[in-house]
Amino acid sequence: MASSAPTSALRRLLEDRISQLATDAEGLLAEGRDRARRDFAEQLNQSVRRLRQVSDSEELAATLVDAAAGFAAGVAFLRIEGESARGERIQGVPEQTSDRFAGIRISLASAAALGGAVETRDPVTALALAGEVSPELIEVAGHQADERVTIFPVLVRADVRAVLYTWGAAETAAIELLCQVAAAVWAGMEPVTVLAPVPELVQIAGSERGSRPTWDSLPVPEQQLHLRAQRFARVQVSEMRLNQSPAVQAGRKRRDLYGALRDTIDRARARFREQYFATCPSMVDYLHLELVRTLANDDAEALGKDYPGPLV
Repeated sequence: MASSAPTSALRRLLEDRISQLATDAEGLLAEGRDRARRDFAEQLNQSVRRLRQVSDSEELAATLVDAAAGFAAGVAFLRIEGESARGERIQGVPEQTSDRFAGIRISLASAAALGGAVETRDPVTALALAGEVSPELIEVAGHQADERVTIFPVLVRADVRAVLYTWGAAETAAIELLCQVAAAVWAGMEPVTVLAPVPELVQIAGSERGSRPTWDSLPVPEQQLHLRAQRFARVQVSEMRLNQSPAVQAGRKRRDLYGALRDTIDRARARFREQYFATCPSMVDYLHLELVRTLANDDAEALGKDYPGPLV
């Protein structure tokens, strides 16, 4: 019996010490998670800042690849040119391989995953097989037979201008966000063009505002108001795609974009009516045109049966 007291005391000491170590370990893990979360957010924030500062599409491609390389083992930027993709920038491969990648051309018809990303305008994940990504990309990236790749379209308004091809461990949500930011920046770099054809301004079906004057007949201040209205519409729709991407994707699948984004669209319509439509007799509902062209990919019915239609 005499030996049980030291044994009990030792057990309590060990239990107390183990409990303290467990508490300390939990604290360290929590601190590590918080630090990792902060570092991830800061890395993403810095990447977005860099993208917003580029001045042309070539610099955009280089910056996007460099930024995305922080979230994937390998990244390649391919510019879409008609029915083919042209290699432009790549990271995650040896330098001599990188030099061979620039200028490589891949037929979208012979690479199902690349073609699928362009056609659907959504990210595509596939196995690194010749029929999916092409023999050229398999060779350049040094893919293993069972390796998976994810391809992100860079959608500028309604057109896929490029794809970002990634492989290895990847933070897909972060990379998709970077592609959306890059697309918005790319759209903003392009010169503002008049959406309305010459000599007549756009006449939207169902509009009751009467005949349209020619563009050249409008006073310069009124022309400038039209250009500001177009820019407003583009910014509003770009922000919807960037800030509410899950809702946009869900609305497209249900063919009810208005139902998925009702409050946001209604606020944009109210601002457009107040700032542009109500004060300018020749004004065109550029917001409606941009919603159809960019958000609904030129399919007006995808806005949904409850969408109120163009402003009149």
